[in-house]
Amino acid sequence: MTDTPKTSDITDLFIIGGGINGCGIARDAAGRGLSVTLAEMNDLASATSSASTKLFHGGLRYLEYFEFRLVREALIEREVLLRAMPHISWPMRFVLPFHKDMRFDNTTPTSKLLTTFMPWIKGRRPAWLIRLGLFMYDTLGKRGILPGTATVDLTTDEAGKPLNSKFKKAFEYSDCWVEDARLVVLNARDAEARGAEIMTRTEVVNATRHADHWEIHLKDLATGAETTRRAKMLVNAGGPWVADVLRQKLGQNSRENVRLVRGSHIVVPKLYDHGRCYFFQGQDGRIIFAIPYEEDFTLIGTTDADHPDPETKPICTDEEQDYLVKFASNYFDTPVTRDQIVWTYSGVRPLYDDGASSASAATREYVLTLDKTQAPLLNVFGGKITTYRKLAEAALDKINEVFPSLPSEWTVGVPLPGGDFPVDDVTRLREKLAADYPFLSAYATRRLIRAYGTEAWAILGDAKAQSDLGQSFGATITARELDWAIAREWVRTGEDFLWRRTKLGLRLDPDARTAVDTYIKSRVTD
Repeated sequence: MTDTPKTSDITDLFIIGGGINGCGIARDAAGRGLSVTLAEMNDLASATSSASTKLFHGGLRYLEYFEFRLVREALIEREVLLRAMPHISWPMRFVLPFHKDMRFDNTTPTSKLLTTFMPWIKGRRPAWLIRLGLFMYDTLGKRGILPGTATVDLTTDEAGKPLNSKFKKAFEYSDCWVEDARLVVLNARDAEARGAEIMTRTEVVNATRHADHWEIHLKDLATGAETTRRAKMLVNAGGPWVADVLRQKLGQNSRENVRLVRGSHIVVPKLYDHGRCYFFQGQDGRIIFAIPYEEDFTLIGTTDADHPDPETKPICTDEEQDYLVKFASNYFDTPVTRDQIVWTYSGVRPLYDDGASSASAATREYVLTLDKTQAPLLNVFGGKITTYRKLAEAALDKINEVFPSLPSEWTVGVPLPGGDFPVDDVTRLREKLAADYPFLSAYATRRLIRAYGTEAWAILGDAKAQSDLGQSFGATITARELDWAIAREWVRTGEDFLWRRTKLGLRLDPDARTAVDTYIKSRVTD
């Protein structure tokens, strides 16, 4: 039997999982004075949290499932988050084309209700129903920055130019874009700045539960070294692996489970010139987005399909690619084709298993369960990126039962690293960066501000010329930036930098991507 550890040998909170929920909880907890250790078996945001549709949104379609509380919370959060990270998040307008033949899922509560009282509708989405939903979308949450819904004449507005001529009318509403993987890293950085220990490439082999503490056995996947840590409380934020961690790693019995739902996306060269997004409704009742992406591309997604298990790597299957191409081609005047696809990605959403009949219908609500039968265990099921901060606050409410008298909520209004400037100041920041570093290209200036905000100056430092930034790898990537990412953002491979910290892998050929990977690995081992 293990002796009770000394107080100095034990951390308050040990968090398993380096996705948005784990890092969000780590930041909030560290900011309230708890000692925090977080372990992630891969890179930060290496699974679900880097494979989203990149939106802070209320979830317009969730209104059809009467998930009003979730939608309201998410709508309010959009602007809270926007103010905290105006470099990696920004407002977007969404164009929802309307046609009298629109259909929606006949299994939704809204559909069943209308079928009962208006059987002649027969699964159609009438204009008044869409406008009612958008009115609720505008009014359920507080709006101070984002404009409300408007009607668009597609015969005269530029949003109609790339669309099939049958679409004459559209509704336009607001939501926000977010760089999802950077959001995770910035939460981890802020948690670390407040005292948390963040360990990547560190597997939790198993954990032993005692009356008053957990003993956690770890393996460094880079070196193979094994260590043991102790914590007063354990948080299981394993995402798709949450149920496996609970049962296999922690040896706990539970009826709680997740429903793994795969969401896949395709990226094609830019399909239109304006900066608005499209919200497309399908004959099967589903919806997809077409979103301006990385300046020169269009992102199309997402699908909803049940996924077998977390150990099966999610990929955008041929069937999903065909589905998304066909779906988008029903709207665009020039059909989208498979040979246009330059990249695909897929992620597994760990939704709380509420027994829904389909993946699309499964709840996006998060569920937190606290087990205090011995050393406390908090399990995090479900959740969505827009409500990650609220989930963290709810988690701290549970943690407060173990550590009473914690300070109250503090994250509202506190910017993430690089986000300490007003939402409407992005243009001014670009102009200042261009003036301070006139050798930068216009694209490099835009990119650096969008990725790093006010920290762009810390990266560029005293550079007077492009050559001062070291080796150039293409796509405006320099050794100076890679060194920053290695030292400050847990980058250990080219994939970490090119596909999670940035999406610059889209702009490099295989040889250039290999050069980035080689440089990073050489610096990590130095």
